[in-house]
Amino acid sequence: MLIFDNVSKKYGEFHALQKVSFQVDENEFVSLVGKSGAGKSTLLKLLLREERPSHGKVFFEGIDIGGFHDSDLPLYRRRIAPVFQDFKLLASKNVFENVAFAMEAAGKSQRDIKEDVPQALDIVDLQSKKDRFPHQLSGGEQQRVSIARALVQRPQVLLADEPTGNLDPVHSWDIVNLLLKINELGTSILLATHSEDIVNVLERRVITLDDGKVVSDEKKGKYEIVEKKEGARVKA
Repeated sequence: MLIFDNVSKKYGEFHALQKVSFQVDENEFVSLVGKSGAGKSTLLKLLLREERPSHGKVFFEGIDIGGFHDSDLPLYRRRIAPVFQDFKLLASKNVFENVAFAMEAAGKSQRDIKEDVPQALDIVDLQSKKDRFPHQLSGGEQQRVSIARALVQRPQVLLADEPTGNLDPVHSWDIVNLLLKINELGTSILLATHSEDIVNVLERRVITLDDGKVVSDEKKGKYEIVEKKEGARVKA
């Protein structure tokens, strides 16, 4: 479904990604790990078509996303729906309105909104708080609103970029369990994270980046960051 084919990205003389190749299939749950500067952010920008590869191609359902016109991007980004660390909620809108806003921007009818938003809120267990505003919610609840906002677009891939980065351990695990639930419902998950505990407990596929290269791709991987020491590479 999603393919990086020999993708490299340069900024001047700096190689952010070097010959990266991997595939994410339908209903997969994949963790993307790597120390700061390993290339995760660049990879996610390429996936969202915020950047273009210097070499190689990124395919979604067999189509080179580099060939999309700007007018194609809103629809594409609903199929590859992002969830970010900082929630990005609208403070002046309540929970229902924040989720509905995504559908309004996509030109959906009020009938569809009234039907689909409650379903998304049920999945994230926030139907009882639909009238609350972001400042009345915990950090974990705010993140669940942002996930509902992504889900209401019925994405094929949920791109979770450090979704637990601003949360305490309890709320972090709530979000992880929610991502597992969404995966079980048929949505592929690509989780970019620095959390060793989360990755190791999940025991799902792990792709590890280092210096812009894929250094491991394990079906049931562990969080193993490659560190440089005296010119050699050792696993931390």
